[in-house]
Amino acid sequence: MSRRPSTSRRASRRALPLAVALGIYLVAVSGVSASPPDTGMAPSDAHGVIHARGAGHGGSAAASPNLVWHGGQIMTSSVVQSIFWGSSWGGYVGDKITGLDRFYGTVGGSGYMNSNTEYTGTNGTVGNRVTFIDHVIDAAAAPRRAPSTSAVLAEVARKITSPEANGYYPVYSDQKRGRAGYCAWHSYGTINGVPVQFAFFFNLDGDAGCDPGDPGTAHSQGLEALANVSGHELSEAVTDPRNGGWWDSSGAENADKCAWTFSGLVTLGTERWKIQGNWSNEAYAAGTGYTLGGCIQTS
Repeated sequence: MSRRPSTSRRASRRALPLAVALGIYLVAVSGVSASPPDTGMAPSDAHGVIHARGAGHGGSAAASPNLVWHGGQIMTSSVVQSIFWGSSWGGYVGDKITGLDRFYGTVGGSGYMNSNTEYTGTNGTVGNRVTFIDHVIDAAAAPRRAPSTSAVLAEVARKITSPEANGYYPVYSDQKRGRAGYCAWHSYGTINGVPVQFAFFFNLDGDAGCDPGDPGTAHSQGLEALANVSGHELSEAVTDPRNGGWWDSSGAENADKCAWTFSGLVTLGTERWKIQGNWSNEAYAAGTGYTLGGCIQTS
């Protein structure tokens, strides 16, 4: 569930961005915490926080079940470059890097991405086109504590030398979540004057709280867990990239409202994945969604 500050706090956050100098980079984030967050809580300015099973999400408890537009932009297309952050990625030989490469390389134009395309913004309609560039490995040690949004944006700035305005940069840590009650989140900022979207993911190997319960696809448990939350954060980044998109009266974005709910598997290219659904206002109006009448996995 993505719990948002009050309107006045959101306005203040936009008006007073924090600038962090990093060599030749100028990185700006809205509302960044000055001190490291408690490891049990997500950063206050993170969006689309995927709470672990049992940690509570409940976005569907809003007074109105539907998402509402908040006057800003959406992403009509997205360019994805993933970052693997941590010393263990340097010699990694499992399936998570190659698997996530295939995930991002085939998700564009899929029925899954079509589940987001009913939403519009000042710049047009959410698009299903996803261009995957490649992954980057940073074998430097990742933070042992749950990082702030500014720390993750700074990592993106270190590794992405020419960011795209419609860029989405998911950062995969090799650190376990420990006492943190969430699996991942997304946010936004600016690098060298270019607006960017990014996300953060813990290492979910053996993590029952962040496991979708893969029924037996060809993927490892850790890859399947990351793919599920990756679909969640990508869907929210394209429908609410910069805090002016779509969420309901409780602050829940489209994937928050359907967290940990499934209706079969999702096909991307030649592979099948267990990825949660996204909320559709249109499906809710028609009563065709699989949960609460509004969750869909493909469209």
